[in-house]
Amino acid sequence: MWESSWNARLRELSKQCLFFEALTVYRQMLRRGHSPNAFTFPFALKSCAALSLPLTGSLLHCHVLKTGCEPEPFVQTALVSMYCKCCLVDDARKVFDENPLSRKLTVCYNALIAGHTSNSRFSDAVLLFRRMREAGVAVNSVTMLGLVPGCAAPVYLRLGMCLHGSSVKCGFDIDSSVTNCLLTMYVKCGSLDHARKLFDAMPEKGLITWNAMISGYAQNGLATHVLSLYKEMESFGVCPDPVTLVGVLSSCTHLGAQGIGREVERRIESCGFGSNPYLNNALVNMYARCGNLVKAHTIFDAMPQKSLVSWTAIIGGYGLHGQGEVALELFDKMVMTRIRPDKTVFVTVLSACSHAGLTDRGLEYFAAMEKRYGLQPGPEHYSCMVDLLGRAGRLKEAKELIESMLVNPDGAVWGALLGACKIYKNVELAELAFEHVVELEPTNIGYYVLLSNIYSDAKNLEGVLKVRVMMRERKLKKEPGFSYVECKGTVHVFLAGDRTHRQTEEIYRMLDELENLMMEPGVSDENDQGRNEEQLVHSEKLAIAFALLNTAPGTEIVVIKNLRVCGDCHLFIKLVSRIVDRQFVVRDATRFHHFRNGVCSCKDYW
Repeated sequence: MWESSWNARLRELSKQCLFFEALTVYRQMLRRGHSPNAFTFPFALKSCAALSLPLTGSLLHCHVLKTGCEPEPFVQTALVSMYCKCCLVDDARKVFDENPLSRKLTVCYNALIAGHTSNSRFSDAVLLFRRMREAGVAVNSVTMLGLVPGCAAPVYLRLGMCLHGSSVKCGFDIDSSVTNCLLTMYVKCGSLDHARKLFDAMPEKGLITWNAMISGYAQNGLATHVLSLYKEMESFGVCPDPVTLVGVLSSCTHLGAQGIGREVERRIESCGFGSNPYLNNALVNMYARCGNLVKAHTIFDAMPQKSLVSWTAIIGGYGLHGQGEVALELFDKMVMTRIRPDKTVFVTVLSACSHAGLTDRGLEYFAAMEKRYGLQPGPEHYSCMVDLLGRAGRLKEAKELIESMLVNPDGAVWGALLGACKIYKNVELAELAFEHVVELEPTNIGYYVLLSNIYSDAKNLEGVLKVRVMMRERKLKKEPGFSYVECKGTVHVFLAGDRTHRQTEEIYRMLDELENLMMEPGVSDENDQGRNEEQLVHSEKLAIAFALLNTAPGTEIVVIKNLRVCGDCHLFIKLVSRIVDRQFVVRDATRFHHFRNGVCSCKDYW
């Protein structure tokens, strides 16, 4: 077999990503006495790079030197690329510097720039780019594709914008690969306005483009933008793939948009993605966090392969709904299937114990982490345990647990203790917890509000004033409360005191009617005590009034709230569930509350 035939075989195997087979053919070629040439080495070196075989690559480098093929541009590029992909960037740079020809070739510069970027040596990549420009070596779209991914952090946004400008100036912006790369760069830098501006300006948008924008919105919590963009994508006739649908499902989860999630599930089936484990996990998580545990468990049971992620999703779902016993049964069943738990699933287990008041069981599982599974608890596990003990009134034990931690407690740990002090009105311990938590998270306004409420409950007006002064001095503003409710395929958002909705007059009229009904004798022993004008218009009340106006009698109403539900609203929803004979499901910042016939599933333990 002549050298050209060997090279043809190598090229074909490399093209089909059969890299091990390509290296086997190269060895056969040598054993049969055929000499490699400049057309042989690029494919053999590419195979070494793909398989990450630096020693084999070094042997090939020796063959290159022996055959005198080193000056060939494509061989040079392949050598540089091979060393970079084998994480030997200094060796790649040595190859580049030792050959004067390399410093005149765009392809060699491109390989070295991309190699430095992918090996987290972005500063060196930028210096190479500058040197390339100073030397008058032509820059092309491949240069940008090697450099722009390095700007994947906010600190590099300005440089990324300069590269964007250079791309436009050089005409590379007509290359969809470059524009997609720039779009991804803006997303990773958190500059979604720039990303959307670039997205809107693109004349043709492929699936990669849509996915980049949808993923960017999803990762930054802009769920309404995701759903809007998804609808726009479908109107253009672009078929989604699993990446698209995972992003959309995560947004449905965030908004509690179960109806839209059901549509996505049907789309998954019609596209033939029903066996995709990532989508199945996302569906379990979506239904569980939208309040439909029955559907979540049905999907979970139907999964042919259940990974640790799958078990964590369903366990966490039951935990959020306050069904701690079921969550623990599922965890034990998971262990019986020989799936080894990790730290993440233990967070869901301990959280489930906390929400359900299973204090002793939680202590047992916490002890088992290290003793049985060799997992060292982290701050997130201690936070769950402090919350568990604190809710049970065991504040002294909670404090002692923090003091015995083998890792430094973070703000969430001290914050859990502060929350427990609110329940049991322990001002002295609350002040101690607050001192620690504001040192760790000085701008987290939730802790200031919590301490202010503790002082208020204790009728300590001086303490309330002190906290308010601190907030003013530090220029902290309370996060606005808002709630989502889905109605007829559309998600409606309400802020506290909102008067912008088109049905505002009807909503407030409905609230007045409900308040009047609550004032009637015998409705509740806990009537209007402690309410004020601001509480009467909390966002969840507006969402519930809107849903009552726009849904048929008997329909379950699901409301998603960004903050913890307050005591007044909790009582309000309990009473409304009895008055109108409806079930309300409210997901607040920490858990689910199921209201029916004047009773909440949390048993007022939240």
